[in-house]
Amino acid sequence: MIKEKSDSSNGSKYPEQAETERRALEQRIGDQLGLGLRSTHFSHILNENPNVSWFEIISENFMDSGGRPRHMLNQIAERYPIVMHGVSLSIGSVDELDYGYLTRLKSLASEVNAKWVSDHLCWTGVMTLNSHDLLPMPMTEESLIHVCERIEKVQNYLGRPLVLENPSTYMQFKASHIPEWEFFNEMFSRTGCEMLLDVNNVYVSCFNSQTNPHEYLEKINFKHVRQMHLAGHEHCGDYIVDTHDRPVSEEVWPLFEYAWNRTEGVATCLEWDGNIPSFDAYLNELLKAKEVLLKSKVDSDTIGNDHSLSSVYDTNKHSIATPLDFLVPSMGD
Repeated sequence: MIKEKSDSSNGSKYPEQAETERRALEQRIGDQLGLGLRSTHFSHILNENPNVSWFEIISENFMDSGGRPRHMLNQIAERYPIVMHGVSLSIGSVDELDYGYLTRLKSLASEVNAKWVSDHLCWTGVMTLNSHDLLPMPMTEESLIHVCERIEKVQNYLGRPLVLENPSTYMQFKASHIPEWEFFNEMFSRTGCEMLLDVNNVYVSCFNSQTNPHEYLEKINFKHVRQMHLAGHEHCGDYIVDTHDRPVSEEVWPLFEYAWNRTEGVATCLEWDGNIPSFDAYLNELLKAKEVLLKSKVDSDTIGNDHSLSSVYDTNKHSIATPLDFLVPSMGD
């Protein structure tokens, strides 16, 4: 039996074709969505085998630990792909690289068969003192040369590309003269490293520095983005703190939608580090990403394939913070 042809003049499709495409897209999106692994969820994961495509671990939580945490991780790694995300590489520091740390990092990556290993474009200390903070780097040619040399050493030692995340920042150095997106693009070109694009951090840093997240995302070289992060933040009026203790803000979802389409769909992880909810609530927050992207697909089928940032992000709604150097005049020195 010959089916009647659908009316293609308005872009409509056969219902069966549209449903098949929707299910394929839903599966493709779901395959890329992962969660940050938190110890409070260990038992639930092992008992319930939730439908999550992969987990991201904090490298330092397992590098030097044995006992129950490592036992649980080993079991989870047998069932789910694992990626590693660190906070102590201190790639931007002027201290010597810590090869003891790198040895333990490499060993853990091998043992859990990590798909990739990431950290942050930052420094965490100097003169062997660890601040336990992800401190921003000056965006200068000198610091670019410095960090590229260190990235190449780390990549050679680990035997794999390093993936670096854009950190959330609260100040800028007056000496900085290279936009962060351009700094990243140059790092990609000079070292072959890759990026963990945290769209929440883009929003937080741009708000705090009075720069434009629209421009940041339009100019980053997306072909080098290996993974994305989503997280919640606390809006304090004149500034935003990257707290990871609440749902993703409404302002961040359009940035994610735009970035997802520019990357053509890379692995995306939801982080939650404070006031950690039940596993089901955590997973439901992650699945909002699927809802956002499926709605984007429906909209593009209905009104055209427009994934430009201006089509999803209204910059007029997002006011600029009071400058930090206005509040603390010497802060940018």
